Amino acid sequence: MFKHYLITRFNLKNKNWDVTKNNETLLTREWMAHRIELFRNFCLPSVANQTNTNFEWLLFFDTTTDTDFKTEIEALIKPFPHFKAFYIDGMDAFHSSIKTYITKDSKENPYIITSRIDNDDCIHKDYISTIQKQFKSQDFMAIDILKGYSLQVSPDIMLGKKEHIFNPFISLIEKNEAPKTVWFSDHNMWKKESRRIEIANQRLWMSIIHEKNKVNEFDGYDNVNWNDIKRDFIVSDAINTKVSEHIIPHKKWRYLSFKNKLYVNYVLMSKKLKKAVGLYKIK
Repeated sequence: MFKHYLITRFNLKNKNWDVTKNNETLLTREWMAHRIELFRNFCLPSVANQTNTNFEWLLFFDTTTDTDFKTEIEALIKPFPHFKAFYIDGMDAFHSSIKTYITKDSKENPYIITSRIDNDDCIHKDYISTIQKQFKSQDFMAIDILKGYSLQVSPDIMLGKKEHIFNPFISLIEKNEAPKTVWFSDHNMWKKESRRIEIANQRLWMSIIHEKNKVNEFDGYDNVNWNDIKRDFIVSDAINTKVSEHIIPHKKWRYLSFKNKLYVNYVLMSKKLKKAVGLYKIK
């Protein structure tokens, strides 16, 4: 009935994205080595351990990727036949490359589902399953999972709850007739879409905050016990041990938690209100 594709961009050249939030140059060998390490420890194990494996993971790398990195990437995904690496000419070729592959691969399927995940983030083991449970032969329907967690891994380790509407973990169900795919627009542009449902009863994603993020800052809140969620968000053994042993107790950042809770909920309610009163132009 449908094919489901999880789609990730990795080191694609982008003229509008050239420095980290610390003004460090992107796409250097140092940046790539750091990003592969995050991928190995967070993103890959969380996707590899999905309870539902009826999907393909499409990973897009730049054609300029160094040979040793290509070898490392291929070795990481080799155990998983439903994970596929593509090498393309920068962000300008990204969306067309997605559509070219999906058009050929899914021609026997009347519907497709496309989901997105950044290469340094993490998803709940039931993420794929939950998305597919929303399928009801919709011609076009975005799926926005509002709730997740925020995990800062450097310089200090902190974990908190997070709400984010129109977030980078969005999915799209659509009829397989010249499909747009979830990547046809940036994730925050889904605020303009009326054909959208929200999942707000589960926390299904974890945003990983580190020193080389482009934009994200830690804005988690409340006291979340790592031991309560680590069986649902599968990370590497090394990271599991590191977080368990070095996470900062909530009582030591309680004031920051309070400020973050106010901020996160203010932003969420503000966006919901703007959506409700029609301040975002509907497509």
